[in-house]
Amino acid sequence: MPNHVYKKIEITGSSSVGVQDAIENAIARAAKTVHDLRWFEVVETRGHIEGGKIAHWQVTVKVGFALED
Repeated sequence: MPNHVYKKIEITGSSSVGVQDAIENAIARAAKTVHDLRWFEVVETRGHIEGGKIAHWQVTVKVGFALED
């Protein structure tokens, strides 16, 4: 197995459905322009409240990807 070098970026996804959907939205969008995504780490979860109810989720994730040779 070859040695790898990774880079880490931080992105925030949002969703009115839930936390998992916000994470999936962030990863899906990053995958359009960043190649070889390998892992993610949730670093912050927050939401927006309207009328006493959760209206929107925002989840910040660190995403790691392998640098190309």
